[in-house]
Amino acid sequence: MIPARYFSTRLEGKPLKNIEGHSMIEWVYKRAIKSKLDSVIVATDDIRIYNEVIRFGGKVILTSSNHENGTSRIAEVCEKLENCQNTDIEVDNHEVIINIQGDEPLIEAEMINLLIEAFKNEESLLMGTLKHKITKMEEIENPNCVKVVTDKNDYALYFSRSPIPYPRTLNLENYYKHVGIYGYKKEFVKKYSEMISTPLEESESLEQLRVLENGFEIKVLETPSSIQGIDTQEDLEKVIEYIKRNNITL
Repeated sequence: MIPARYFSTRLEGKPLKNIEGHSMIEWVYKRAIKSKLDSVIVATDDIRIYNEVIRFGGKVILTSSNHENGTSRIAEVCEKLENCQNTDIEVDNHEVIINIQGDEPLIEAEMINLLIEAFKNEESLLMGTLKHKITKMEEIENPNCVKVVTDKNDYALYFSRSPIPYPRTLNLENYYKHVGIYGYKKEFVKKYSEMISTPLEESESLEQLRVLENGFEIKVLETPSSIQGIDTQEDLEKVIEYIKRNNITL
């Protein structure tokens, strides 16, 4: 599922921004369907985004506008699908939901498949996400680059905007940034969406800390790919330039 909302503090109307003749949401959707996912659905509260997904032939469900995060929006879509409240879309009985950010037009199918395989291989897994090795000091120091540390079994110990671990003796081998794609068991989505916000989550402004603070585990798998998310006009221009330079097409 791809949660997508129109209003954004730093770049309003992000999902509809034009990238080489296609909307951002079309880029995300059409790259996601190249993965092993059984179905891809956009979840939005905005009729403009809804109409755009219909235009390019995608699946989309309108949701309430009263969601504080993408997980809550996904939970509503799961409930609608289970209760057959949207007769235009039919999906097979699904056990795992992959949450793909609507502002990452360069999402790689291999990244999605990595999470899918994790859930196939680990029956007890409730939630998973990805990490990518940091190679530049400026990323370690950048609060917009979320860092993650994990245990020996690849479960998250903590996520932070601060440099973690503390660079007492700097070794770039120890630093990973969080890649914002999530997978959840279907039964965990509703539980997660009903959790109230927690102190560390509010302090760092990182939704995933709510899961750790409630005592649940998050598997964190390493990917060689790094997503360039889009939060500002400058980010958008960088992505467009990258797509042009590398002749990337849908």
